Amino acid sequence: MPTPTPDTPSGTPSGTAPDSVLVTVTGPDRPGVTSALFAALEPTGTHVLDVEQVVVGGVLTLSVLLTRADAVRATVAGTRPEGLEGLEIRCTAPRTDVTDRPRRLHVTLLGAPLLPAAVARVTTVLAQAGANVDRVRRMSAEPVTSVELDVSTRGGPDDVLALRRTLAVEAGRHGLDAAVSPAGLARMGRRLVVMDVDSTLIQQEVIELLAAHAGRGAEVAAVTERAMRGELDFAASLRERVACLEGLDVSVVQDVRAAVALTPGARTLCRTLHRLGFTLALVSGGFLEVVGPLAAELGIAHVRANRLQVVHGRFTGRVLGPVVDRAAKAAALREFAAAEGLPLHRTVAIGDGANDLDMIGAAGLGIAFNAKPVVREQADAALNVPYLDAVLPLLGITREDVEDADLADEALGRD
Repeated sequence: MPTPTPDTPSGTPSGTAPDSVLVTVTGPDRPGVTSALFAALEPTGTHVLDVEQVVVGGVLTLSVLLTRADAVRATVAGTRPEGLEGLEIRCTAPRTDVTDRPRRLHVTLLGAPLLPAAVARVTTVLAQAGANVDRVRRMSAEPVTSVELDVSTRGGPDDVLALRRTLAVEAGRHGLDAAVSPAGLARMGRRLVVMDVDSTLIQQEVIELLAAHAGRGAEVAAVTERAMRGELDFAASLRERVACLEGLDVSVVQDVRAAVALTPGARTLCRTLHRLGFTLALVSGGFLEVVGPLAAELGIAHVRANRLQVVHGRFTGRVLGPVVDRAAKAAALREFAAAEGLPLHRTVAIGDGANDLDMIGAAGLGIAFNAKPVVREQADAALNVPYLDAVLPLLGITREDVEDADLADEALGRD
């Protein structure tokens, strides 16, 4: 068999030949449209250079880039091929003025609801930055609507950083979350996902639950708030708060464990990431007495947290060993990544407080989850919805993927 001669000469954009045509079919979707179009094209001797098909609300758009423009035009524009009745068919010339390879990004938009004005403003920002939206797909419809934009840009790393920050500001003005992440291999394959615990994996702050048993809950909550905003040194503030527990019977830990509630979507997030072969870790400025059982319940491999000192069944008001502060959290992320044989660009960090900033900065993708302003400003992505599984679209995982996997496991009798 002879080797086909490439249709794309040197200097011509990949996928585009000098004598090429873009055929677009639109109209009500029904079975057989795709096969009808390609069957009609067979006698023309054309080569398929690119193809894209999408159905939104029952309306089909099928676009095919082809060689032998004249023959194709005569076939699909001059007549109405069988099986394509009632559909609009257009033939247009493709662009050939772009020759350099752009940087590719994913921009994920999340809203509850997702409003046209917000999408309009975000896409305007992209256009003003010279970024082109190449493709859009829905990632989830509920409880949060999210869409992913495949974007191409010729800007460098500094331009991408500026774009991320501008999008975050504009999205926030419209009650929208916007996240920018790299495309390509960096998004594929196994990852390490490291999560903060208090106010991230769970809805509460464990130190406040413990302090409530000592009658000092409000006092400790005020200190926690300032520490999470970055106004206080975390290690010093933790020791101050733990001192409030002096003399408290260790049995209260059981009550605190029972009071802890996972953030909505936490189980879905963990279950889905385990299916993908990801490794999960918890790195907490809280306490191993509560974090350890949570990790075991969720099948999480790595844990780093503080330990409370106990003497004769009562807390002494001190922690054992060095405090797990922001530097220790970043060190734990690096340690766990090394143990898993993963480079840092294949790590994800999720947190809400100033003590999470170092690990968010060290990770390949740092996500601020319902975070303090100082964290949102420095993270790669910020989520302000109350569902932890909203992280999944940022990793390229659709809601339909999750639900299909759940149904398959249910059919097999798996938990």
